[in-house]
Amino acid sequence: MGLLDGLAGQVLGQMAGGGRGQGNQLMQLALGLIQSGGLSQLLAKFQQAGLADQAASWVGTGQNMPISADQMKAALGSGTIADIAGQLGMSQDQAAGGLASMLPQLIDQLTPKGQVTEGSAVESGLAALAGKLLG
Repeated sequence: MGLLDGLAGQVLGQMAGGGRGQGNQLMQLALGLIQSGGLSQLLAKFQQAGLADQAASWVGTGQNMPISADQMKAALGSGTIADIAGQLGMSQDQAAGGLASMLPQLIDQLTPKGQVTEGSAVESGLAALAGKLLG
């Protein structure tokens, strides 16, 4: 599982009191955010929150720019973060921080050629990532 194991481990290290199961659940919820409205719609939320440069770096082939937990809350909305935190039994700050670590890397993995593609390419990429996660 390589990438996903490393990613879940990194996020778990940042989540006080979190377990491996919470990291995997957070990853599933992050994949769900991408899948629910499409990658373009999710990226648009970051652009609208003034984070266009960060979002572009995740899609591009260069280094991913970081995003803070507060920026994640601003982009996704406090309701979304509260829902995720509630499902995982953690604070909103922990959930936002975990997503801030995980989501840029997931988007990066779904756009290996530096371009956003919708439809079957993203769906197959999500399926592959989910398969590795659950495998």
